[in-house]
Amino acid sequence: MVESPSVTTTLSPASPLTALAAAARAVAAARLVALGPAARLVFRGREAAIGPAGEAFGVALPRETCRFNAAGGRFAFWLGPDEWLLLVPGAEAAPLFTAIEAATTGLPHALVDVSARSTGIEVAGDKAAFVLNQGNPLDLSLGAFPVGMCTRTVFHKAEIVLARHAPDVFHIDVWRSFAPYVWELLEDARRELA
Repeated sequence: MVESPSVTTTLSPASPLTALAAAARAVAAARLVALGPAARLVFRGREAAIGPAGEAFGVALPRETCRFNAAGGRFAFWLGPDEWLLLVPGAEAAPLFTAIEAATTGLPHALVDVSARSTGIEVAGDKAAFVLNQGNPLDLSLGAFPVGMCTRTVFHKAEIVLARHAPDVFHIDVWRSFAPYVWELLEDARRELA
């Protein structure tokens, strides 16, 4: 009997937004972009683990509430007093996971790979905040929600993580099962701008 060699394959799930993004209308005032796959890790840790986790990830974990830090295409989003979402577009999670685990060995923490759980949507343009406010109650003016801010919030009935990357660029991280719902409501909110 001949045994076949063991093969490990990492499959990125197909985006639930592929067909919707392909059919999206061009609206310059509020562009929608379905973002590609990304490594997503949720890190929870006590004081002693926070610094080493950030060093291993390559981005210091923000300590200011509702803020994110970014460097080298990596993002660390503050989600709570001891919780961060670590995101790297186009990367595999396993090497990041291994590096952070090695750096925090023996320190109180939890690290979970949630890469397949969520997907990203970018809303950009001078009416991006207007479109988001059709389903989100936050004050998205630059004074109240400045560049570098992020928070868990809702868009209609879906929980999202919302971050502002530039004055007119927002990033939504949403669970894959809710992504088509959020996309279609964003499209509906853009209708009057077309």
